[in-house]
Amino acid sequence: MMDSGTTLIDGFGRTIDYVRLSVTDRCDFRCTYCMAEDMTFLPRSDVLSLEEITRVARVFVGLGVRKLRVTGGEPLVRRGVETLLANLGQLDALRELAITTNGSQLQSKAPLLKSAGVTSLNISLDTLSDAKFSAITRTGRLSQVLAGIDAAVAADFKRIRLNAVILAGQNDDEVVDLTEFALARGIDIALIEEMPLGQVNAAGKPLEFVSSDVILAQLQRHFDLLPTQAPAQSGPARYWHIDGSRTRVGLISPHSNNFCHSCNRLRVTAEGRLLLCLGNEHSISLRDSLRAGASDHELATQIRAALSRKPERHVFDQPDEPQILRFMNASGG
Repeated sequence: MMDSGTTLIDGFGRTIDYVRLSVTDRCDFRCTYCMAEDMTFLPRSDVLSLEEITRVARVFVGLGVRKLRVTGGEPLVRRGVETLLANLGQLDALRELAITTNGSQLQSKAPLLKSAGVTSLNISLDTLSDAKFSAITRTGRLSQVLAGIDAAVAADFKRIRLNAVILAGQNDDEVVDLTEFALARGIDIALIEEMPLGQVNAAGKPLEFVSSDVILAQLQRHFDLLPTQAPAQSGPARYWHIDGSRTRVGLISPHSNNFCHSCNRLRVTAEGRLLLCLGNEHSISLRDSLRAGASDHELATQIRAALSRKPERHVFDQPDEPQILRFMNASGG
């Protein structure tokens, strides 16, 4: 057993205590900013088994990671994911077990997730319009997701946050409406600049991000916002409280407000690549080591060595062109 007090520190002095674990690259939606409409998914044999994922998680927690987020694709379409979550929830020293989901499965699964030990949910919701929802997700039903959100609220998770990727000409006119929706349910919302990963477009045109400064200006015209410190391990969002409520509004700004100086996280893709930065291709294969019979100590040594390759920052200098050709579903949510 590794010392649970061990700390992961990268070459720039940043402490790594947050890991995002993708359990599948598959999804029941085909969101325009996340993947192409006609996707080729990984062969199942290339995807880490649930046992392999549990082992990777155990090694990371032994190295001082205190927050795990299970992602996809859509993680709740992975068979047996509830068992995986229950196993992760029992890891000693883990403080937070989170999921990022599109919400399609929550109406039936929210109570199961709560009982498995999940403490927080991020739920994607980019629009409150049925027509826009169909256009953005290509295959999703808004009513199903809204019912899932209400089921999650009823299950009383420690924290629920809506995630909305704001795109020019698509949903930038719904910033206030989406925030009001979160406010009415007493949950948080993050408004996100589109991340230029993969060649994705709508009607043949590249998707256009909206600056967080523009979004914040819209919000300030309608709400009294109080700046607040993000909680530990929360990730890249800058938060404001809506005065008189429990709802926080977060802005995630990969283009306009680079947050790499405070990066505290790594990603493990569904095929077991340890992705050192979302905006770079630096990675190593944990799957190869697992299937070659590496011990926990050897995996930990490999992870520590990989941190020397973690870049200082991502660089998105050309908003109209992706600098990374893998799609978001292949990156782990």
